[in-house]
Amino acid sequence: MPSSSSPGTAAPVRRRPFGQNYAFVVVGVIFLCLLAAAGLRASPGVLILPLEQAFGWNRGVTSFAAGLGIFLYGLVGPFAAALMQSFGIRRTLLCALALMAASTALSTLMSEPWHLVATWGVLSGLGSGCVAIVLGATVVNRWFVVRRGLIMGLLTASTATGTLIFLPGLAAIAQAGGWKPVVLTVACAVAALIPLVAWLLPERPAEIGLVPYGAAPGTVAEPARRANPFRAAIDGLVLASRKGDFWLLFGTFFICGLTTNGLVGTHLISFCADQGIPEVRAASLLALMGLFDLIGTTGSGWLTDRYDPRKLLFVYYGLRGLSLMALPFTDFSFYSLSVFAVFYGLDWIATVPPTVRLTNEAFGERDAPIVFGWVAAGHQLGAATAAFGAGLSRAAEGRYLEAFLMAGITGLMAALMSLMIGRARRQPVPMPA
Repeated sequence: MPSSSSPGTAAPVRRRPFGQNYAFVVVGVIFLCLLAAAGLRASPGVLILPLEQAFGWNRGVTSFAAGLGIFLYGLVGPFAAALMQSFGIRRTLLCALALMAASTALSTLMSEPWHLVATWGVLSGLGSGCVAIVLGATVVNRWFVVRRGLIMGLLTASTATGTLIFLPGLAAIAQAGGWKPVVLTVACAVAALIPLVAWLLPERPAEIGLVPYGAAPGTVAEPARRANPFRAAIDGLVLASRKGDFWLLFGTFFICGLTTNGLVGTHLISFCADQGIPEVRAASLLALMGLFDLIGTTGSGWLTDRYDPRKLLFVYYGLRGLSLMALPFTDFSFYSLSVFAVFYGLDWIATVPPTVRLTNEAFGERDAPIVFGWVAAGHQLGAATAAFGAGLSRAAEGRYLEAFLMAGITGLMAALMSLMIGRARRQPVPMPA
C-alpha cells in the first residue's frame, strides 16, 4: 500500500480553525511581517544623527547606505514574487526574515562606513525586499477573490503602522542609549516573527482544505509555477515593458517612492532638526503620519473597490505635491507641522491599492504579481533617489528647500500621468468599413 508521500497520492490536508475566515489569520501574519520590515526600513531615519555623533560619518555616507537599502528593497520585489510562485511564500518569507534579523544584529559590530553599507544597505535591503508590498499583492491574489482592494489597503497600511510603532520608541532609545540599542531592538522584533510564520502561514488555501475567500466551493486553484525565478522575473519585465501602461505605472510609483520613503521618511527628522526641533518630537510627526495613513490607505482600498482608480491617483498625487511644496514655507510650529502630518499621512501610500488594481486590469491576475514587483521596484528606485539626492543637496546647500520643491513638482507630474493609464484600452475600437 503506497505511503502518503508516494507520487500520485494527494498530500494530507492540514485543517485549521476559523474555516473560510482563516484567510484573515493569514492577513494578520503578513500584516505583522510587513510592519516589521517597514520598521527596519524606517530605522535609518532615526540612526542618521546618532551615527554621525558616534563615528563622525557625514550625511552623505549615511544617506548612501539608506538609499542603497531602499533601492535593493525595491529591486528584489519582482524576483521575490517569482520566488514565491516557484518555491513558496512561506519558505521565501522565512529566509527573508532570518536574513533581516541576522544582518541587523551583525551591524552592532560595525566600525567603518562600508560595514554600514553592507549591513543596512545590501543585506537588509535584500531581505526586506522579499517582505514588501509585492508580498501583500501575492497573498491577496492567492487568498481572496472579493474585497481585494480593502485587504490590499490594510496590508499596505502596515508599513505606516510600522512607522507608528517603531519610530517614536526607537528615537527615544537612540536619544537615551545611542544607536546600538536601536539596532538590537529591530533585530529582536524581526526574529520573533520567524516561529509565528512557520506555525500559522499555510502555502495555499487548498493546503488546509479551503478555497480563496469569496470563491465558489470546489474552485480549483491554478497550479503553482515551477519556473526558474530569475527567468520568470526577467520574462515578466520583457513582456510588461512592451505596454505603455507599464511605464506609466512605473513612473508614477517612482514618484510615489521619491515623495514618501525616500524624502519624508528618511529626511524629515533631519529637516526638523535643522529648524531646532528635537529628534523625538520629529519622530512623533512620522508616527502621526503613520496613524493617519493607516486610516487613509485602508480607506483608499475601500474606495478602489468602488471608484475609478485613475481619478483616485490623480487626487492623491496632486495633493501630495502641493503639500510638499508648502512645507518649507511654514513656520514649523506645532500647529503647522501637525496639520502637515495629518494631511500628508492620509495620503502617504494610499496610492498602492489603486496601482495594484490597475496592474491586475492591464496584465491579468497570473502575471500581475511579478509585473507589480517591477512597478514596486520603481517605487523604491524613486525612494533611493530621494534618500541619497536629498542628503547630497543638504550637504551641498546646507538646506532641504530645493529637495522638497522638486519633490512637490514631481507629485504634480504623477497626478497628470495617472489619468493616462489604461487610456489606450479605453479608446473605442473603430468599426470596420
